Amino acid sequence: MTVTATPAPAALTPAASTRPIAAPTERVATNRRYLMCEPRHFAVRYAINPWMDPSVPVDTALAVRQWRALADTYRRLGHQVVEIEPVDGLPDMVFAANGATVAKGRVYSAKFRYAERLAEGPAYLNWFRAAGYVETHEAEFVNEGEGDLLLAGRRLLAGTGFRTDPAAHKEAGDVLGLPVVTLELVDPRYYHLDTALCVLGDDEIAYFPGAFSPASQAVLRELYPDAIIATAADAAVLGLNAVSDGYHVVLPVEASALASRLLARGYQPVPVSLGELRKAGGGPKCCTLELRA
Repeated sequence: MTVTATPAPAALTPAASTRPIAAPTERVATNRRYLMCEPRHFAVRYAINPWMDPSVPVDTALAVRQWRALADTYRRLGHQVVEIEPVDGLPDMVFAANGATVAKGRVYSAKFRYAERLAEGPAYLNWFRAAGYVETHEAEFVNEGEGDLLLAGRRLLAGTGFRTDPAAHKEAGDVLGLPVVTLELVDPRYYHLDTALCVLGDDEIAYFPGAFSPASQAVLRELYPDAIIATAADAAVLGLNAVSDGYHVVLPVEASALASRLLARGYQPVPVSLGELRKAGGGPKCCTLELRA
């Protein structure tokens, strides 16, 4: 079924939410397994989104240090991190979330829109097959993995507008056995769904309305009336490109208002610094592909 519509600093204090909340809900973290790719070959050599400017210097060593701090953060929170070997010549391979979508032990491969990233799809699919995943599906339609396909409880939230072909939404839903909600992105800065929306739990999200078409905003209001609404300032530092385990939310350190709103809802924001990788349009979620059994 497809529904279509065209540990934190002590100084953080909860800000008022857009809806009244009687008291923070008790949250429970669950252990996760993440696939990540070290940015050993990270660079910005081309521009395929508004964040990328090849004329701006990139410090690859700093990107590696920031990435390692992110991986260590996950491990400190009790999660397992497994790594795929980076491929020289694929500078964006660090953004593992784009490599596939995994649910119920099934793998739906990525098929990238731009030629610069095309080889990443087979590289990730080969990793899954070598790792023993039996149910792997090679995509027919263009999709960029969890960049645009976000598992939210019993449904798949699917973005389109800049990268993923709408036809891939049905294909992904069929492969993964999930109903799909299509959401249209309209701001090129938020070219993937995971730059504009974060799944916090099975039935709770945070998002930036300005990234979506009016029809998709209406769908989100109907499905998630108590969603956390991010500010434009937090969206502009990729604050929504965050990773939640049901309690801890790992997010860019610059997204202070969003961190406060998460605290007010009973979540524990865990700020990290990924400024070097943001030069290519990526944050914590872009670097993180959840391996769901």
